[in-house]
Amino acid sequence: MGTFSIWHWVVVLVIVVLVFGTKRLKNVGRDVGEAVKGFKQGLSDEDADKPRQRLPDERPGDADDVAARRREDEPA
Repeated sequence: MGTFSIWHWVVVLVIVVLVFGTKRLKNVGRDVGEAVKGFKQGLSDEDADKPRQRLPDERPGDADDVAARRREDEPA
């Protein structure tokens, strides 16, 4: 009783098509697709507009290797 079979979904789909019509459903589908496309484009534009800010003394290869410093400081 709690799960729907494929026939339940077919009946629901037929009722929706009869109520709204195929042309209106096609327009709704296109509008949803354009909205998703615009959303994705907005996210990528936002990332492209803001370049990553670096500190003046930061270089791409810099890394603070604490373990290496400890090895240098310890007597052998």
